Amino acid sequence: MKVEVAIPLLQQVCNVPFRNLFIRHPEDLRTNKGNVGQLLLNHIGLTLDNSLCDFEDGELKTNKALPCGEPCETMFITQISRIIDSMITAPPKPFAESNLYNKIRNLIYLPVVKDSIDVGDWYFVKVIHLEAKPDSTLYKLLEEDYYSICKGLQMHIENSRDGFIHTTNGTNLYLQIRSKDSKPYRPVYSTTYGKSVSNKNHAFYFRKEFMRDALRGVFS
Repeated sequence: MKVEVAIPLLQQVCNVPFRNLFIRHPEDLRTNKGNVGQLLLNHIGLTLDNSLCDFEDGELKTNKALPCGEPCETMFITQISRIIDSMITAPPKPFAESNLYNKIRNLIYLPVVKDSIDVGDWYFVKVIHLEAKPDSTLYKLLEEDYYSICKGLQMHIENSRDGFIHTTNGTNLYLQIRSKDSKPYRPVYSTTYGKSVSNKNHAFYFRKEFMRDALRGVFS
């Protein structure tokens, strides 16, 4: 399924309580946040697989929000353990060829309200579609964040006391890398440096600033 086909299907689910949308919603939705997106994909007719992106030409993301759509938290994009060396070489892998860009170049984002203890009351606010085309302002801003993060990771490895990567924000404060792991932790190993550069996995996130600007139509 392509993004243009998915958008009208996703618009139909907005402002519909989960009890009506997902008749047999799993009770672990509160602890397993990823289940919301999985249920939504199944609802519009997609089967889950190991593809890099949810759609043929794009990705679906959901994130906890206020009823007005304002984000309550950062939004996970993708883990970096398998791509760390592409980011800390000199020069790093071009943004246009990166795993990160492939994940976010054509993005559908749905804020979801989860302010009730009853999962059945939860609902999606609206559909936000973002395309980071190479000639767009959005592309330039994300590209700048990507390269500044790559540079920051190299600086951490070479100059920090423990020689590890640490939380790093992009220049425009839209992208961030920080730890994302659970016990037993999985160190991030770099063949470039011939050592572990973290004692736990890390991931790219969208900061709340990005989602606020997306909600306000800054990138349209």
